[in-house]
Amino acid sequence: MATQVQLHDDEALVLFELLASGKLTSVADTAETHALGVVLASLEKQLVAPFSSDYLAQLAAAKSSLVARHGA
Repeated sequence: MATQVQLHDDEALVLFELLASGKLTSVADTAETHALGVVLASLEKQLVAPFSSDYLAQLAAAKSSLVARHGA
């Protein structure tokens, strides 16, 4: 069985950065670590932006979009 999660492009990009940055390395539970790794791998397969030359600008725009949509 597989579960699908739909994200807006900006949400996916910010989540990718969070997972790829290692900021969640303090997660002590092995199962949680594996689950986060699976999500990261899935995002890596689908996203193009992290591998583009203007990634940081795209990431900043995605963060701004999320804050504008959901508030600070």
